[in-house]
Amino acid sequence: MRCGELTVLGRIRSASNATFLCESTLGERRVHCVYKPIAGEQPLWDFPDGTLAGRELGAYLVSTQLGWNIVPYTIIRDGPAGTGMLQLWVDQPGDAADTDPGPGPDLVDVFPAGKVPPGYLPVLRAYDYAGEEVMLSHADDIRLRRMAVFDVLINNADRKGGHILQGVDGHIYGVDHGVCLHVEDKLRTVLWGWAGKPVDAQTLEAVAGLADALGGPLGDALAEQITGREIAALRRRAHALLDHPVMPGPNRHRPIPWPAF
Repeated sequence: MRCGELTVLGRIRSASNATFLCESTLGERRVHCVYKPIAGEQPLWDFPDGTLAGRELGAYLVSTQLGWNIVPYTIIRDGPAGTGMLQLWVDQPGDAADTDPGPGPDLVDVFPAGKVPPGYLPVLRAYDYAGEEVMLSHADDIRLRRMAVFDVLINNADRKGGHILQGVDGHIYGVDHGVCLHVEDKLRTVLWGWAGKPVDAQTLEAVAGLADALGGPLGDALAEQITGREIAALRRRAHALLDHPVMPGPNRHRPIPWPAF
């Protein structure tokens, strides 16, 4: 990804900014990756500083420091449409036409009201297109729980269900972190199932390590992508979670992104 020749395979049209599926080739080795050129970013009035690509890289750096590897390998480099973010493609069960994603609900799914299956946490009661009452829910999974903590730390404004990917390697990944790491509270997520629940000691140990690392090379790397005020806000969020180790609850007008998937 870092040094290979990039070939655009196609455009991902569901994305709000210019997003391409690419193949990076170096000798006999090749990998698929997502390419988001900075030139294709739509300006956002509430994210005036830096670039969305830089925030995606910042989220990856935080994920790596925590040791949870939530964000797939991410870099910024030159590409066919100029400098942009490159992120390793996540292969998922059922991606190929001849493969089966397997039985059972998705990690984030919608169920008829009163019929949320065991192992799932309710988030939001709503109505479907037919007017039937349904419940937005997500799996009670430690990997998702860490992702929820990660989103609190990076102040993720766009954790849709479709931004949560289960790889063929069994790992759960989070993608699309272009609107995160803001100074103001912008947390919007579908992972509210642990609101008000305590954060475990092992997770807090990783958060403490993140807070310490912000005073060293991690802080220097983030300073190339986001503002000093945003780095200070990240540190404050980490310390706030350490001082009060309880998952926050939705307290804003729009607590989940829309659409939710």
